[in-house]
Amino acid sequence: MSRSLSFAQALDEAIAEEMRRDPKVIALGTEFTGKLVQQFGPQRARLTPISEAAFTGMGLGAAACGYRPIVNWRSVTFSFVAMDQIVNQASKIRYMLGGQADFPVTFRCTSGGGLGLAAQHSQSPYSIWMHLAGLKIILPSNPADAKGLLKSAIRDDNPVVSFECVRLNDAIAAVPEGDHLVPLGVAAIKRSGTDVSVVALGYYVQEALAVAQALARRGISVEVVDPRTLVPLDVSTIRDSVRKTGRLVVVDEAPPTCSAAAEITALVVEDAATFRALRAPVERVCGIGVPIPYSPPLERAALPDRERIEAAILRVLHEPASGSTRS
Repeated sequence: MSRSLSFAQALDEAIAEEMRRDPKVIALGTEFTGKLVQQFGPQRARLTPISEAAFTGMGLGAAACGYRPIVNWRSVTFSFVAMDQIVNQASKIRYMLGGQADFPVTFRCTSGGGLGLAAQHSQSPYSIWMHLAGLKIILPSNPADAKGLLKSAIRDDNPVVSFECVRLNDAIAAVPEGDHLVPLGVAAIKRSGTDVSVVALGYYVQEALAVAQALARRGISVEVVDPRTLVPLDVSTIRDSVRKTGRLVVVDEAPPTCSAAAEITALVVEDAATFRALRAPVERVCGIGVPIPYSPPLERAALPDRERIEAAILRVLHEPASGSTRS
């Protein structure tokens, strides 16, 4: 059975279900949505001082003591205040202890632009955390995956960072009832196709699906791949899709330099079989490498949109292959 929930409601439900399931699951943050405090009391749903450095460290320490804390940074911007705790402690401590202790802490944050929140609160810096061996990273694109991935993250014995696209908060879709889990490291084919593979991240999965539907009316078959987790990344599913279609477009609202889109592109072209299958150069549709403007017209210009996604798809389709523009 399933019913419709918003993206934000699905995340709240995941947390409440895991807290009911396991008394060692606790929540730390400067504010809570839903009714966590009323349901679980102020000891398990603990409001903290506005010091990300402090409560990030508290979460890691609690994880070392056998708890499963959920640390809510709110905007990813605020996580930068806790860089030492993340970079030098959370990502490395299990390795430095030789795996003798688990550190099951889940860090939550909103990311992305499109809502006029200006430069500091419109960032998508997940590639920064991708560089840190020892962290897992989830990036859901819809309410059902948001619930399933977050539940799996809370149960994981490693630190996991949950990037939750702010533009998806009010998105409503069917969410399975009960113990719905989405495994980490498993991508999803959101739409099957034969002409071009579009690997889209977060919010842009929905935009890619809309473009794919529009292009289907013109006889163009687009396959949309949602990685769902960036670490571990399901490279096999992405390569298999590209081998089938022979063309790849990667869509990511983060800037292109040192990005997740760059990593996905590299993982495709450095594999000999997948590289030989390519019929056109890979296209990346990314945010422009500037601080995201507050001005609505400038913000729209800085971020990918359906027009840019469609244009990239048409470019790879028009690239000559075996004497024809399409096969």
